[in-house]
Amino acid sequence: MSDRQLKGIGVSPGIGVGAAIVVRWTMPEVPHRVVPRSQVEKEVRRLRAAVKDVKRYLQDMRAKAEDRAGVDEARIFDAQILMLEDKEFLSGVADLIRENHLAAEKAYEFKALEVRDMWAATGSPRLKDRLADLSGVTVRVIEHLMHRGSDERWESITQPTVVVAKELSPGLTVQLDREHVVGLVSEEGTRTSHAAILAHSIGIPAVFGVAGAIERIEAGTMVVLDGTRGTVLLQPTPHEIADAQAQELRRRELASQLEEVVDQQSVTTDGLRIVLRGNVDLPDEIKAAQEHRAEGVGLLRTEFLITGHTALPSEDEQTAYFRRVAKAFPGHPVVVRTYDLGGDKLPAPFRAPSEVNPQLGWRAIRVCLDRPDIFRTQLRAALRAAKDGEIWLMIPLVTRLDELERTRALVAEEATKLAREGIAAATSLPVGVMVETPAAAVMADRLAAEADFLSVGTNDLTQYTLVVDRGNARLAERFTPHDPSVLRLLKMVADAARTAGKPASVCGEMASEPLSALLLIGLGYETLSVAPPALPLVKWTVRQVSAARARAAAEQALAARTAAEVLDLLRIALAEAVDLKLLDLDSRLPAARRAASLNV
Repeated sequence: MSDRQLKGIGVSPGIGVGAAIVVRWTMPEVPHRVVPRSQVEKEVRRLRAAVKDVKRYLQDMRAKAEDRAGVDEARIFDAQILMLEDKEFLSGVADLIRENHLAAEKAYEFKALEVRDMWAATGSPRLKDRLADLSGVTVRVIEHLMHRGSDERWESITQPTVVVAKELSPGLTVQLDREHVVGLVSEEGTRTSHAAILAHSIGIPAVFGVAGAIERIEAGTMVVLDGTRGTVLLQPTPHEIADAQAQELRRRELASQLEEVVDQQSVTTDGLRIVLRGNVDLPDEIKAAQEHRAEGVGLLRTEFLITGHTALPSEDEQTAYFRRVAKAFPGHPVVVRTYDLGGDKLPAPFRAPSEVNPQLGWRAIRVCLDRPDIFRTQLRAALRAAKDGEIWLMIPLVTRLDELERTRALVAEEATKLAREGIAAATSLPVGVMVETPAAAVMADRLAAEADFLSVGTNDLTQYTLVVDRGNARLAERFTPHDPSVLRLLKMVADAARTAGKPASVCGEMASEPLSALLLIGLGYETLSVAPPALPLVKWTVRQVSAARARAAAEQALAARTAAEVLDLLRIALAEAVDLKLLDLDSRLPAARRAASLNV
């Protein structure tokens, strides 16, 4: 099976069965052409004309995306248009033309490759996600300048087909016919890449990040693509195809059950109330969290207010945004995470020197405390918004107690200033700590005594505890929040919060899937904050299990020796409440003989 199965990242759920078509959509070969000095300005004019024409094309793609995927998804092409019209970039291309007498297409290629290399070198997941956008814009401009057309012709596809590519652009994705293109496989890309977002919205199953897909999958090969599991099976047998189709039917059955639980209480079978909040990264996610009945926002990321912009957001802009979110969830808290800047998220207004290891460098609360001019503006905005809603403040990447103390002091100072200025604002804010380092977990008792709440960010906590870069595909198997060392830290934080009488929650991706939700409830967490699309599934899971069963499973998980053993134990516990096949979890339980010891 392993010889025929490729693994990637499931970015759009569903099963696709069809013959592969391999698309080699790459940068065209651009000849090195030098023009006479007298032709330099003509090349600059050709560049500007090409940009204007490609903008019209992207606007057409935007209209098509709005029709097929919705208004929010169509905004993806707004980002490409901004990229296309970037004045600094185009000025750099024009300089290359004038200074080196290069043809417009060669100058554009040079500048685009320079930007691509710079983005790739940062290691930033966000910038890597935008590489496909950059490639799409670059290819389109160069093809236009070279008088070529790069539109793929899909009219000849009349049978179910799986498209395989090195990299998929939003422009290509939005043109695909869902009736005949039943799946997408890409060597590049993640869940947050624009092509992935469009595939999900259009309803095409997709698996991205499949290493060696172009080399391994020949044109015409029959493929079973599973966009939920992130697998691509080559040359499937009739039995394997039937199994995949049966699994898809079970998923649809689960989907109908999830619709029914949206308006029901999130409570275990033995009566424990679990609070489910939503994580909101961008304004577009507010509506989804509302529709899935999130009880507030457990993690409101604020970086979008500053990254990608040429100026810092004003106090009024931030106040308006925080009020907007609070208004969307009346009676529930909105936990505003202070800027998590630095690392791979330094915005344009910053001109900080590069660091050898940015994830261990000047970032998050360290940046905020070192740049109080930026931090104070955000604190004032939060205080003003808290006058009209329940705003909590959460500090990321805490490693020392004084970081909490200094933040509290700044909040108090700004509250006093606002009152003195006669500006309506709250007199204080609940201030909590985001536990995402081993240092914070080990100090959880001290932090819980001083903070108003604790919230665990399991993504970074796992990364720093296991010393594994979560973006490194080579180490993907080592990155698991179910490792016994991570579990012990999670238990330590939950116990510290309970002892101090303070609320504790989990807001990392770990809270968004059934096995981990069961574990977290068993470890003592009664508040989970998850990605909005996962809210119905987590609520459904909560309603199927008992807290007593979860505690018993967590106790055994804490005694386990490996992450694999932890997962086996959780499967056993969950299998007693639900059909694991319904959840697309492996129902074969090699450790089933231990199930009897979980009796409660």
